[in-house]
Amino acid sequence: MSNTWGQLSQSASSGDPDFPHAPAGWGRANAENQAGEEGLELEDDHWEAVRALQEYYSRHDATGIKVRELLDALDEKFHLKGGLKYLYSLFPGGPVAQGCRIAGLQAPAGSTDMGFGSVQ
Repeated sequence: MSNTWGQLSQSASSGDPDFPHAPAGWGRANAENQAGEEGLELEDDHWEAVRALQEYYSRHDATGIKVRELLDALDEKFHLKGGLKYLYSLFPGGPVAQGCRIAGLQAPAGSTDMGFGSVQ
């Protein structure tokens, strides 16, 4: 399987050394506010997933990110903790859709489809 966490592209930095791949204008307070609106309290495991999402986006063209590829990459990255099952326990609204909102990222097309009852 190819390493989807490959070479970094240039990305804006939030200035937070713990989140070097964060989008411009994003901060922990933004994430905590968004999480609170969604009934989540962010803990270390959530922050690890946020960092992973931000890193993935920094390494890929955001307009070309495919949901399935991102899910596969997250499943692989968090395999030892339980993969997607673990990530869904952190983000019941979906590790891509809800995780991206909290990470300050635009979720890829197809990550939420209200016509099929997806949680947003």
